[in-house]
Amino acid sequence: MKATELLRRRIPYSEEAFAELVLWQLPQPLPGSSHSFKYRLAYVVQGVCVVRYDNESGKGDHRHYKGKESKFAFESPEKLIQAFQRDIARYQREDSDP
Repeated sequence: MKATELLRRRIPYSEEAFAELVLWQLPQPLPGSSHSFKYRLAYVVQGVCVVRYDNESGKGDHRHYKGKESKFAFESPEKLIQAFQRDIARYQREDSDP
């Protein structure tokens, strides 16, 4: 079985912000992951990636939020996207507060 692209989407939020979601089904898990998905979800504002979820080979599942990296417990593609959307909403709330 070869890798299969399941999702590739760019979502504009404004003239200065967009999200890009890429998700692949792999024949076997990447080193550091216990599931067979490879993903990269990024939210970019004014050319800066402020929220990102990814699972680099050997590094495993993790998220980046405002420059800080933390582990992420992957459960399913649907829950991954929900967590990503929550972080985008959180960033938008925090960024819009004076």
